[in-house]
Amino acid sequence: MKIVYKDIHRFAKDELQDLFLSVHWSSGAYPEKLVKAMENFQTVYSAWDNEKLVGLICAMDDGIMNAYVHYLLVHPDYQHMGIGKALVDRIKETYHSYLRIVLVAYNSGLGFYESCGFEKAEDAVPMYITSLEN
Repeated sequence: MKIVYKDIHRFAKDELQDLFLSVHWSSGAYPEKLVKAMENFQTVYSAWDNEKLVGLICAMDDGIMNAYVHYLLVHPDYQHMGIGKALVDRIKETYHSYLRIVLVAYNSGLGFYESCGFEKAEDAVPMYITSLEN
């Protein structure tokens, strides 16, 4: 199997929905919004096995100092194959001159992100508001 990485922003809604739901992310319930979101992110890298979308990373930035990785997901059938690390490496290369690359990691993903060079903030807690309007 040869994984191909792409720098694209246009996806079919079923491609995104399948990937997001494969990792049980609620965003997968809104495929039309995901399509629009991918068009709006500054940086999107994707991983493909032939015509199947198997991984994705997205970031937004302020153009000079800070980049925020919003999504990183790899289909469960393709995890532990280096795809997530390859996607993170692309983000790190894109933003190598920035002061900071930030992300919010679930506890189960801390080891992975630390192996990619990220450090856990001891004095910060992620916070969010989830809109009830869909």
